[in-house]
Amino acid sequence: MTFDRIAVLGGGAWGTALANVAARTGRSVTLWEHEPANAEQLANKRESRFLPGVRLEDRIAVTRDLAEAARAQAILLVVPAQAMRSVVTALTAVTAPNTPIIACAKGIEHGSHKFMTEVIAECAPNATPAILSGPSFAADVARGLPTAVTLAAEDETLAAALAQALASRTFRPYQSSDVRGVEIGGATKNVLAIASGIVIGRGLGASALARPTAPSRKR
Repeated sequence: MTFDRIAVLGGGAWGTALANVAARTGRSVTLWEHEPANAEQLANKRESRFLPGVRLEDRIAVTRDLAEAARAQAILLVVPAQAMRSVVTALTAVTAPNTPIIACAKGIEHGSHKFMTEVIAECAPNATPAILSGPSFAADVARGLPTAVTLAAEDETLAAALAQALASRTFRPYQSSDVRGVEIGGATKNVLAIASGIVIGRGLGASALARPTAPSRKR
């Protein structure tokens, strides 16, 4: 499996960063942005207003046409978790069967309590869901600073091919078939990060910040 044409849906900070990642591997990249003002800035100034100072790679084509973006061989879905359902639903009519749709948002959908790959499977049953997650900051990734993430799909051969398509000297996706584990890790990481920030902000000390270990069971 080769993925020479990659689409990134979402021109925010993370979407811009991942578009740059894919372009630096030599892939043909289409960046879709729904919001007119940001799409215009991406196309004309080659910079996202959500990631100032980071230039969009020249080989990235910017579009507001979802059907044009959907012609790619793999799609990175970089929209907020709560917007995932509406975008995937719109994709269904214009995406070729079995196209990998890779969720790049950490979280669980409000109301349904479904993970992102479950939303993709429900709204686009002919697509192949995958998930990309890990400790990463958009500004670091966009500037080419070293970053490691995990890309998971039920078919690990597919996960490996997708990871290879995005891999570079500074961006390393590790493939996995543990889709649910990756999604749970990404969702809970945000909760722990917020809790850690509260502890630091209130000056509660290192003891409160440390993760407690489970007590040993005495026999």
